[in-house]
Amino acid sequence: MIRNVLLAAARSRAVRAAVEAGPFDPLVNRFVAGTTVDDALAAIRAITTDRLVTVDHLGEDTTDRARAEATVDAYRLLLQRLSDGGLADRVEVSVKLSALGQALPVDADKIALESARQICEAAAAAGTTVTVDMEDHTTTDSTLGIVRDLRVDHPWVGAVLQAQLRRTEADCRDLAGPGSRVRLCKGAYDEPAAVAFTSRSEVDRSYVRCLKVLMAGEGLPMVATHDPRLIDIARFLAGHHGRSAARYELQMLYGVRPRAQSELAAEGLRVRVYLPYGTEWFGYFMRRLGERPANLAFFARSLLTRG
Repeated sequence: MIRNVLLAAARSRAVRAAVEAGPFDPLVNRFVAGTTVDDALAAIRAITTDRLVTVDHLGEDTTDRARAEATVDAYRLLLQRLSDGGLADRVEVSVKLSALGQALPVDADKIALESARQICEAAAAAGTTVTVDMEDHTTTDSTLGIVRDLRVDHPWVGAVLQAQLRRTEADCRDLAGPGSRVRLCKGAYDEPAAVAFTSRSEVDRSYVRCLKVLMAGEGLPMVATHDPRLIDIARFLAGHHGRSAARYELQMLYGVRPRAQSELAAEGLRVRVYLPYGTEWFGYFMRRLGERPANLAFFARSLLTRG
């Protein structure tokens, strides 16, 4: 119940405006690496001493073309700074298509594709890669279609699939070919039962089924979970299929189980941290609260004490 309320609040423009208007909160700082590219780079330098990073410039559900264009410019700047700082070999970027025009009223997919293509070209010039994030189920077909188009010129473009969705096992089979990069996550959106598994146990079982498909495939599985049991299963399946540590990744969120991240990296595993930054942090942050509602009380107290 609390999770559903939080996810609904994440879509509220009124709640979003009220929260984002206040100072950057200490709890938000746990999950978001600041609001500027300099903030992000400082966090990246600390993490890349032992881990890899994928960076998300926050901003989603954009309904204004100028904002979509500004997001492209922000990624270009970020990628240039990564290149200039010698970080591109350890850092890639993640993009949400709804931040690039996918939700615009006219020519949405065309604009999102062109925006994403510009970011991919900047990433190629910097010497790194791009992963296209997945959002709620209504955008899945559009997102996968844009990924296919991007891969014509940039076959290294990564896709994200959500084990929560009933269709995902079949999508894993479609995307597990040579050279593909697929991030498998559980899913953080409030989805209807008609298209998604609704219990934790069902989602976990789906995750394992999807993981088996990806590990048996010819691409690079990117295992996005903080669940120690699922991480152990991923490691077992990688060994079963003869995958070395270089042939799959473990991925975790910035601010979540950082000690475990470093411990896994110390074992020689590829660990990549999903690091978000930017002023439009509200939707992302609310989904993190939805995953761990215990944090809500701390956040509420911080709002009440703002003066």
